[in-house]
Amino acid sequence: MSAVRAELARALSVMRKRGPSQIQFWFIALAIGIAAGVAALAFRKGISALQTFLYGSDDLRLASVAGELPWWWVLSLPILGGLIVGLILDRFTPDGRVRAVADVIEGAALNAGRVERRAGLASAAASLITLSSGGSSGREGPVVHLAAVISTWVSNRINANGITGRDLLGCAVAAAVSASFNAPIAGAIFALEVVLRHFAVHAFAPIAIASVAGTVINRLEFGGVTEFMLPAEGGLAFYAELPAFLLLGLVSGLVAVALMKSVIFAEDVGNSVQKALGIPRYLRPMLAGAVLGAIAIPFPHIIGVGYETTSAALTGQIGLGAAVLYAVVKVVAVAVTMGGRMGGGMFSPALVVGALTGLAYGLIATSVLPEVSGAETIYALAGMGAVAAAVLGAPISTTLIVFELTGDWETGLAVMTAVSLSTALASRLVDRSFFLTQLERRGVHLAAGPQAYLADTIRLSAILRGMDHRRAAPQALCREMIGEGTMLGENQTLETALRTFEATGADFIPIIRKSPGEDEPELLGAVFQTDALRAYAKALADTAAEEHS
Repeated sequence: MSAVRAELARALSVMRKRGPSQIQFWFIALAIGIAAGVAALAFRKGISALQTFLYGSDDLRLASVAGELPWWWVLSLPILGGLIVGLILDRFTPDGRVRAVADVIEGAALNAGRVERRAGLASAAASLITLSSGGSSGREGPVVHLAAVISTWVSNRINANGITGRDLLGCAVAAAVSASFNAPIAGAIFALEVVLRHFAVHAFAPIAIASVAGTVINRLEFGGVTEFMLPAEGGLAFYAELPAFLLLGLVSGLVAVALMKSVIFAEDVGNSVQKALGIPRYLRPMLAGAVLGAIAIPFPHIIGVGYETTSAALTGQIGLGAAVLYAVVKVVAVAVTMGGRMGGGMFSPALVVGALTGLAYGLIATSVLPEVSGAETIYALAGMGAVAAAVLGAPISTTLIVFELTGDWETGLAVMTAVSLSTALASRLVDRSFFLTQLERRGVHLAAGPQAYLADTIRLSAILRGMDHRRAAPQALCREMIGEGTMLGENQTLETALRTFEATGADFIPIIRKSPGEDEPELLGAVFQTDALRAYAKALADTAAEEHS
């Protein structure tokens, strides 16, 4: 046994110094896939167990059972859950905010495939409580970030470089999505399309391995059944109905934008109210829980992931008026949950709202031209994919997820038609997707592409010429520029330097370090414009090489 431990330690030491070989990397990808799949399964089972304990049923029949509970119980559970969530986030995160998919995307682009571990674990716990106690959000966001925490730990252990760290992150995300939805193809494509935002060949094999591993974990527990079962009757009159699905795509795009804008509006209102009234941040989720509890008394369908409502919409068990009303109320509930910083993700709510939108549209469309119409449930399926794709900014993976969630491949043309138009429309009304819009609001500019954010990844300390450099900037001139206020700190980024070069026209900028208690800053050296441009060009070239390798 001691010999085995010694060999493992030696292999780990080699990987830390040289990085893993391709074969080692695939085994690491498999291990991460298994670990992320187990984490996703545990998260899902934890929600189910806690929902059953609190409400008497898990998400399969949660809305029906909650509608029969005493009103004071339905009201109080989200309040208590919100208080616990607030205390967790206040204690274990620096800003009281749940980490989710947007933070994973940021970690892939700006932090060599790493995410915050402490805040990530706290976010997973907070989201589990939110979804179990009356919150109206989804489980995919916290699961994706939880998986990213696992890959971050592995990346740090083997000292992975940026490319390896991002690939491992993609493996974890793919496995988590696959294990959550029993969708191996979509899980792999989601990691590439949404998180890594490229389809490089070098990343595909390990991500596919991890995705399959995550699916195996799901199927060991739940078997090979699909998440939703569609009615066998009905069909699609392809050519006659295609114009209707084109219009559904546009409607779904507008609904997706309304959902995203509602969450953003609720976040802004929550910030304003919290600041104006001086509300402690740990009480914000509790107040949101009180609003959700009041909504859930007449509309219990808002509670949790919304599996029962989505399934009812896909099987045509909801009428036109109820579908419209349920969709509107769900949007409000999701906005309150997310704006109240209770936790959870956006994918499942988008599925619920999309299925209700599609069903309402289908009921109208099939009643106008019944002789050339298929089943209204096909519209529910297409609407589900179209709204979710627009929210996630992921038309390919969302289309595949819809197929794998339902097992119905015959309506692919209708789903693809609606998805294409919904994403095209919504991406022009927000910053490409909900996640990229969140990042843009934080000042992280990923939506425009690598040229917009790569300069922010390079610290000036990495490219400055020290004062002992053979071609260092003249010290006297540096001191003069510092006196005039033209200087930058060593921890500032190339983005700031490029803006300063453009504003001043200088050939170089002094770089300083200001220590506490010292009046005069220490002159470390200078960043030259030629070095800055060279570093920026190299970053662009490295990114292009990674994305096309």
